[in-house]
Amino acid sequence: MSRQRWWYTLLLMACVVGFWWFDNYGIHYFNNNSNSKSETESPLLEAAWLPNSTTDVIVQHNHYTLSYSEPHEQAEWVAYQLQQSHLTYDDRERPYFVEDPKVATQSADWRNYKRSGYDRGHLCPAGDRRFSLAAYNETFYTSNISPQERHFNGGIWNRLELKVRQWCKRYGTLTVITGGVLREPMDEIGEEGVTVPKAFYKVVFRYEGETIKALAFLIPHQESKSHLKTFLVTLNELEAATGIDFFYKLPVSVTDVLEQQIDTSGWAF
Repeated sequence: MSRQRWWYTLLLMACVVGFWWFDNYGIHYFNNNSNSKSETESPLLEAAWLPNSTTDVIVQHNHYTLSYSEPHEQAEWVAYQLQQSHLTYDDRERPYFVEDPKVATQSADWRNYKRSGYDRGHLCPAGDRRFSLAAYNETFYTSNISPQERHFNGGIWNRLELKVRQWCKRYGTLTVITGGVLREPMDEIGEEGVTVPKAFYKVVFRYEGETIKALAFLIPHQESKSHLKTFLVTLNELEAATGIDFFYKLPVSVTDVLEQQIDTSGWAF
């Protein structure tokens, strides 16, 4: 092979690799390193509000925190704060789903979902992070998705996400903790064996003066036309179903009341 032809071949290979990297990672790199002062900041949750991690793999992103479960190739919970200033309708172009660079064991490749029959269901919704391009793109890490049946994802689950935004608009800052119930037996998809939860949950809470107002939802992984109230459970029931201790850092005097009852007062359904 002539020297000139060898250089052309090398240049072509470099271009192919460069385009592949930008398509898969570049947009996230440049957006997440943007220092635009016009973007609304999303404060990190105080550690006291984070659930316990059954895997001891807590990943802190700029706009949400998660506990990753390598055996299930997804997060066991994702926690974030939703503020009224976050409720924008900015038109964002959906990026590619990419592996989470902060998961040491590597989060699942998006191709596990291809032709599986399941949606790549967001846990921290992209719609809750439209206020910032970097925040929006951050929700497309595969650590933030879980296999969801299409009519569930676009149905009852979407209705709950919309209701959370309505509550935020009405009451102000909310804290949201969400995920799939990762308990056997479960089906798997893809070469990496991404497990398919049989139910999903969401905990939503806020302060009303000095009082903590909290709701917990546990929804079977299937479409339903039932009212959202149908899926309310106590935090004790949710902890039994998931194996996760949600308010383990709070005083027992607070959690004893908070975890044993379903109190919908102060929540407009």
